[in-house]
Amino acid sequence: MVGKNDEFGKRLIPWTGELSPLQLAVIVAQRLDSVFDGLHLSEKAARRTEEKPLSLIVDGATRTPFFCSGCPHNRSTKVPQGSEALAGIGCHFMASWMDRDTNFLIQMGGEGVNWIAKSQFNGKKHIFQNLGDGTYYHSGILAIRQAIAAKTNITYKILYNDATAMTGGQPFDGPVSVQSIAHSLRAEGIERIALLSDAIQKFNTADFPDRVTFDDRTKLDEIQRELRDIPGVTALIYEQTCATEKRRRRKRGLMEDVPRFAFINEAVCEGCGDCSVASNCLSVEPLETEFGRKRQINQSACNKDFSCLEGFCPSFVTIEGGRRKRPRGEGGNAELMKALGKLREPELPSSAKPFDILITGVGGTGVITVGQLITMAAHLENKGATVLDFMGFAQKFGPVLSYIRLADDPDQINQVRIDEGRADALIGCDFVVSTSPKASVTYKSGHTKGAVNLAAMPTGDFTLNPDADLKADHRLDLLKTIFGEEHTHSVDANLAAEMLLGDAVFANVLLLGFSWQQGLVPVSLEALMRAIALNGVAIEKNRDAFNWGRVLFADPKLRSSVLSRKTVKSVEPESFSELLKRNAAFLTRYQDKSWSSRYLVKIENFQKECENAGAKDEELAKAFAKSLFKLMSYKDEYEVARLHSQESFRKRIEETFEGEYKIHYHMAPPLLSRQKDSRGRPLKTEFGPWMEKAFSLLAKMKRLRGTVLDPFGYTEERRMERGLIDWYEKTAFSAVQNLEENRSEDLKEILALPMKIKGYGPVKEENVRLVRTRMKELQSG
Repeated sequence: MVGKNDEFGKRLIPWTGELSPLQLAVIVAQRLDSVFDGLHLSEKAARRTEEKPLSLIVDGATRTPFFCSGCPHNRSTKVPQGSEALAGIGCHFMASWMDRDTNFLIQMGGEGVNWIAKSQFNGKKHIFQNLGDGTYYHSGILAIRQAIAAKTNITYKILYNDATAMTGGQPFDGPVSVQSIAHSLRAEGIERIALLSDAIQKFNTADFPDRVTFDDRTKLDEIQRELRDIPGVTALIYEQTCATEKRRRRKRGLMEDVPRFAFINEAVCEGCGDCSVASNCLSVEPLETEFGRKRQINQSACNKDFSCLEGFCPSFVTIEGGRRKRPRGEGGNAELMKALGKLREPELPSSAKPFDILITGVGGTGVITVGQLITMAAHLENKGATVLDFMGFAQKFGPVLSYIRLADDPDQINQVRIDEGRADALIGCDFVVSTSPKASVTYKSGHTKGAVNLAAMPTGDFTLNPDADLKADHRLDLLKTIFGEEHTHSVDANLAAEMLLGDAVFANVLLLGFSWQQGLVPVSLEALMRAIALNGVAIEKNRDAFNWGRVLFADPKLRSSVLSRKTVKSVEPESFSELLKRNAAFLTRYQDKSWSSRYLVKIENFQKECENAGAKDEELAKAFAKSLFKLMSYKDEYEVARLHSQESFRKRIEETFEGEYKIHYHMAPPLLSRQKDSRGRPLKTEFGPWMEKAFSLLAKMKRLRGTVLDPFGYTEERRMERGLIDWYEKTAFSAVQNLEENRSEDLKEILALPMKIKGYGPVKEENVRLVRTRMKELQSG
């Protein structure tokens, strides 16, 4: 009898990684050769493994599990500069891959135990230990007890989120409350206990032990700095309801839904990403505009945490009162019925032998439902069907892969996983996951066919890098290369579902219909309609979504028409002349005709300088034009006021909200902001609707900009911005004049560097410092 090792004691199968049928086939065939001489089983198995599996690797953004929008851990897992934290069991473990100085993992109930030993060899330094409320009640209190006995320098951050969130939001196993935790900690001997909350006023100090301190969550950094300097064991209880549970309770009427919404004026936004740094929230999404990448709030996903308001930027407003306008789908039932009447059913693939479908997508968007609908439909037709879902932390916006195997005879399905190079079809609900190594290993060139959703769903990379790139076009080209152009079809299912059905939540079912009409799903229409009914959720809407997917695949012209109904700004002007025309018109509105003319003259002079230097590449002039425009249109008080006063901004708000609402502005005007926030920066203040008149008046005073009468022009930031214009002009002209000494790539980077000068106040100052440093490096060769 052999297994892990053969009869000679040598390793027979790998001791790491997953085993696949093909791996085992080679091993089994070799052992059967001696029994079935002449069948040449080893040769046949070897031929099956000759072709190396595909494994796509695309640099840049990846689909990594992340905290939900508005999750308390977005803030609670931060540690002060110079400190470190230990991970633990729970959603908060994800902090370990978020550049938050959080490392290691230990078993539930052993939180901090590894530090007790380690601290004996590092001078008894201090550490923070993250500990979930459910884990605390389960066994974490025992680890705390041991740390106290060992007199370890450690602060336990007990993250009270009012739910067992990692496994779906179940209630605690026992009676756990913030008050009982505080009393328990004091009973164990911890003297210094701090409580922080997003609603600290709801707690009655009489319900807590003496000397417990109560602070708003914005004091987290300050409190942690204090706790790390106290010898021994200290405790910080961070109370804030799980964002997903909060959303569920609001829908069920169990929690008040505050009529308040965060909104971004994209014209004021600089795209610096500081709001993402402050909030770590995936609902703060990138928005591509003609003036570059900005930010927007995904109102459908936002859980109203409002940490994004702390980003140092005046583009944020809050809509107080009113309600969101519910999108109304433009796809009428009559229009759908008419289109369906012209539609022919596709020729479905055979399932006489196992037919393998890989479904890829993003956790929390209903990807698993697609697999359930297909396998239920197969079951209704008395077919064999298996589904294997790989989720992990997937419900937290991570990757999901569902392996679907279908066959007429259930006995033909001898495994549930799709082996390397065996996928017959891909239903790609997310193109990032679809081009991941784990998914692509199942593809076979010239065999697999695919339908892909083109919706660019942000990843956690955008919270850390404002310029992160999903490389959508590149990923789609890779799939077309593998599957073949004629077997790769795509649609922005999210946008189509939003336009036709009023909600992007139906995108995956729409893509299922799209895939079925393409002939990628070997189950009947009748069975799928029955499966949707048995699922019992929004039955008519999901049926319409499926049928709209069919129609969009069959009618490419209608598909283009539907996806073009939503007005999308041009991201890039068609020509250099259009770029100059647009920028010149903007600078006239920004200041006056003279300021605009100065811009055009500088561009003309730069082009002449390039011609004299023998550099006829229009891209150089284009890069110079973009950078100079950015520096000449710096957003001072007059410009922010003008942009907030624009009718287009009001129109966007009116398109999104309805009812009786008021607009509140969140800013830190240099002449008014004296207090500092937790990061040592000017504290932002909320201004009411009266600011609309102030903005209108201030915008008219723009002619004072740069003159001796300009009250804002004497600040250090404004002097810096004016100086950057002259600095860049001299640097750019000098770089072209010394063209022979500069590599082409360096010259292009020199000309484009000012585009990285984003943000306001301290954020902008830091970016200016980085750009000047990089410019010196390029100039020095």
